[in-house]
Amino acid sequence: MSSVVVIGAGLAGLSAACHLAGAGYEVTVVERESGPGGRAGRIHRDGYTFDTGPTVMTMPGLLADVVGAVGQRLEDLLPMQRLDPAYRACFADGSEIRVRAGHEAMRAEIEQTCSPADAAAFDDFVRWLRELYDLEMPNFIDRNFDSPLDLLASPKTAARLFRMGGFRRLGPVVSQRFKDERLRRLFSFQAMYAGLPPSRALAIYAVITYMDSVEGVYFPEGGMGAIPVAMARAAELGGVEFRWGTSAQGFRRGPNGSIAAVELEGGEQLRADAVVCTLDLPVAYERLLPDLPRPRALRSGRYSPSAVVWHVGTRGTPVAGTEHHNIHFASEWDSSFDALIGDLRLMPDPSRLVTVPSLTDPGLAAPGGSTLYVLEPVPHLGGDVDWVTEREPMRERLMGFLGDNGYPTDVVAEELVTPLDWQAMGMKEGTPFALAHTFMQTGPFRPPNVERRLPGLVFAGSGTVPGVGVPMVLISGRLAAERVGDYLPVSPVSRPA
Repeated sequence: MSSVVVIGAGLAGLSAACHLAGAGYEVTVVERESGPGGRAGRIHRDGYTFDTGPTVMTMPGLLADVVGAVGQRLEDLLPMQRLDPAYRACFADGSEIRVRAGHEAMRAEIEQTCSPADAAAFDDFVRWLRELYDLEMPNFIDRNFDSPLDLLASPKTAARLFRMGGFRRLGPVVSQRFKDERLRRLFSFQAMYAGLPPSRALAIYAVITYMDSVEGVYFPEGGMGAIPVAMARAAELGGVEFRWGTSAQGFRRGPNGSIAAVELEGGEQLRADAVVCTLDLPVAYERLLPDLPRPRALRSGRYSPSAVVWHVGTRGTPVAGTEHHNIHFASEWDSSFDALIGDLRLMPDPSRLVTVPSLTDPGLAAPGGSTLYVLEPVPHLGGDVDWVTEREPMRERLMGFLGDNGYPTDVVAEELVTPLDWQAMGMKEGTPFALAHTFMQTGPFRPPNVERRLPGLVFAGSGTVPGVGVPMVLISGRLAAERVGDYLPVSPVSRPA
């Protein structure tokens, strides 16, 4: 059988491994840590479980496709529930809006908290989002690109997207639909996931709004860290071999210049007819491909903001009305984004996310306690913030914020993650969100997922297509598997029956 090595057991690597094994390849995953997860890892401390990566799970069907590739059912591996509400949005004037599960429930919420006119506008907004998603997913997200000219393959689709306003700015498009400023923020803040302020992000990124505000937010039993564990289990059942505590150091080329083996720490060489590498893309070139000039997008790329994440295990529980996900929108909006993204300064009036997974799964906290995930967007390391000196003041500000908003502050266990920590984990510019999704860093303009100067080498993860976020990196793993299939077809006799 043809042998494929996957470097990294994060979500992208596990997705690639499942799709490759299901297609009939002999797959080995090498992972430097002792278990699966990558950025979607977890920490156990003093009776508290912290999910160290993404906290918002959308589009579970994509995950079902991954484990289904190796003949497994998601419901058998990872029970999960839809959160209702998906978010509690808290505003500076003291008001709240909850993003409810289901169209009719959300429409009623808008009518009650905003106005009948905005509730009616929501109907048309959902239709627009769904049409946008149906256009973008097969044509611009869930596909490999070989050239920007591929965008011309479906001119009718591109023209339709243009007519829908997909290439206008997201903030103004949403503002045009809703009178209430709170709804304008609630349905456009998702541009931050793409590394852009809503006022400058293209409206095509409203597909992220569709994913969480329409399709819904889910939570797996055991927390977000249970996702890579379930994926690794599916991969093992599909015949994938895992090498834990093993780091890749480079590649050995064959006589024709193509991939022949992965060089491991300690000198071992692992035979490989093809490789899927999921390291942060610029870091992959720096560490594993020092002899190859980096692609243009990596030499002059614009990176997304980073985030400070404070994992907190406390005694006590939040005030009544607190939900699983809570977004605290600050008074200032555009000026805070200008500071964060334009000037690479800390937001003068930051908006923050507080996730309390122990409200849904009490087992994630010690008895009588709470597990909190507190996130504040901050500049990447291209700015002038000195995180050695800023670390403790940031913690104190977050502590004050929690106390002011009804969260428990009797800390038992904690872990504060700054851009310096993200950098130490192998993320360029200290951001876990990779390259920003500007137009010239999207689709065929994003760093490609195939390295043609080293045949057999393919990439997956947030630094390449289609981009950042749990749904996107799951798709990236499948797209990488397709690239391997194009390069290294599986013979009929080696395919599973």
